[in-house]
Amino acid sequence: MTDPAVPDSAVATSKRNADVVRRYLRVFETQRVGDLVELVAEDVLVHGAGRHVQGRHHPEQSVLTPGLSHCRVQVDDLFAADDRVTVAFTLTYTHDRTGRDLTMTGVKSYRLRDGRIVEFWGETDLHGLLRQAGLVPEQIPPF
Repeated sequence: MTDPAVPDSAVATSKRNADVVRRYLRVFETQRVGDLVELVAEDVLVHGAGRHVQGRHHPEQSVLTPGLSHCRVQVDDLFAADDRVTVAFTLTYTHDRTGRDLTMTGVKSYRLRDGRIVEFWGETDLHGLLRQAGLVPEQIPPF
């Protein structure tokens, strides 16, 4: 049902932008980084994990994570409003060395312009992923 207080153009923009973000997340499954050209601006701004970087090569590197393959993306929640889309997701990878499935949750907020992601903020549970792989201790030591 469409909210009568929201103009049709804003609803259409929100839906289009949500679709762009879903297609972006799908690239993690297909690993077809060439698809990012139409989904992510060349000079995209990326904020997260204490870093603020610029350039499409950063999301490309995230898609091609060494040691992890066969990514499956589950969208746990998605909210789109005009030029913003926020997604909570779970990524399930196959750990190449052990063959075990490892999961990583995250939340990202994307800003889009003209059908492309131009900026995003977010965090993923990298510590949880590394813990499942046996690369960090089960308990975080005191600081």
